[in-house]
Amino acid sequence: MEEKNGRKHVVIVGGGFAGLGCARTLASRKEVRVTLIDKNNYHQFQPLLYQVATSMLAPDDIAVSLRKLFRTHPNVDVKLAEVVSVDPQAKTVTTASGEVYQGDYLVLAAGSQPNFFKTPGAAEHSFPLYSLDDAERLRSRILKVFEDADREPQLVDEGALNFVIVGGGPTGTEMAGALAEMINSTMTLEYRDLAVSAARVYLVDHGHAVLGPFSERAHEYASRVLKRDGVQIQLGTAVKEVAPAHVVLSDGTKIETRLVIWGGGLKAAPLAANIGLPQGRGGRVDVRPDLTVEGFPGVYVLGDFANIPSPVGGALPQLGSVALQSGMWTAEHILAGLRNIAYWPFHYHDKGFMAMIGRNAAIAEIGEHRHELHGPVAFAAWLGVHAYLMSGVRTRLEAFIDWAWDYFTTGRGSQELDRSDAARIDWGKDEDDDEGPGTGAEGKS
Repeated sequence: MEEKNGRKHVVIVGGGFAGLGCARTLASRKEVRVTLIDKNNYHQFQPLLYQVATSMLAPDDIAVSLRKLFRTHPNVDVKLAEVVSVDPQAKTVTTASGEVYQGDYLVLAAGSQPNFFKTPGAAEHSFPLYSLDDAERLRSRILKVFEDADREPQLVDEGALNFVIVGGGPTGTEMAGALAEMINSTMTLEYRDLAVSAARVYLVDHGHAVLGPFSERAHEYASRVLKRDGVQIQLGTAVKEVAPAHVVLSDGTKIETRLVIWGGGLKAAPLAANIGLPQGRGGRVDVRPDLTVEGFPGVYVLGDFANIPSPVGGALPQLGSVALQSGMWTAEHILAGLRNIAYWPFHYHDKGFMAMIGRNAAIAEIGEHRHELHGPVAFAAWLGVHAYLMSGVRTRLEAFIDWAWDYFTTGRGSQELDRSDAARIDWGKDEDDDEGPGTGAEGKS
């Protein structure tokens, strides 16, 4: 294809960990020019979405402008657009508004979306937590149920303060801990006329342990901390149905609620169905050890958009660290190819798992040998690692200020009801109530 100033063109779809890692590694390299395309003009730090949802951090603490990140790198061009289709043979991508971008190399890192596993009502009535928009919507709904129950205390008997979290992995477990802490501290002080003690947080998972990828000791520690904070854990139980005003569990239990938080799994973003590449587990693209697709040299698929082979079999987990390393490795692989230098297959440097369950309560399993830390030491390690991974000095400083404020006080950060579409609740009868049909609750639109 035609080049500008003799430089090869790399088109990157997605500004998440994988796409950003690739673009930043290629920034200022004379051999290439980069076009980074994303439907948002910011990079979001997904591991901290639950802290935005529970008002521990403000949205701009975990989001940084893509243009600002590359303003001193003239070889990186950021485009705000949604890619809707890909021609891997021609190495072109087409946006929703009709623009077509062609590259010498194509990097597909479009990320993920919630996997509801065909659970009836889940897509319509639950709140996922996989984007900044999701986190802001969820925060508004949490605040709204408290405001409505404070105005009309009888709503507590209709499940106003019942919160159901689906999924006992890191997303669900961290969300459960943060929500329980929010209820036990901030809400108790700010809603003095409301029986906040009536609030119930349910963590539901079909598995037999919270934080399944962690050790048995970690399972026990996480369960103990969550139960101490009042979280009701229901394991070996799946969610059978999500209705506007209740959920039904696989054991037949019905829980009245106006807020179901979905952390039950991921699948590839919708773009995966329109890229002309075979999809594997979770709708993701199966890639080779060099992160390319068989038969399509120069086309790389990364992060949560790919099933990246693991040396021990299966695929690597959908983690931010996997995505970031795959993006950086891809950039180096492209540069090595331009110099006709053979490059080794992608190898993920496993730095372990971390999860924060509450104030001074965290779990860290460090390195490939899983050196395990619990409690305040793990909490400190969690803060350090997440601050290091965040993009931009300002973002790190503001996050640390908010963390310190939350740690040393009982106050919270941003608690504005700024998402009226998500906050609006119809407190009419549940649609399958014995007394007749109702209008139900307005969930995720």
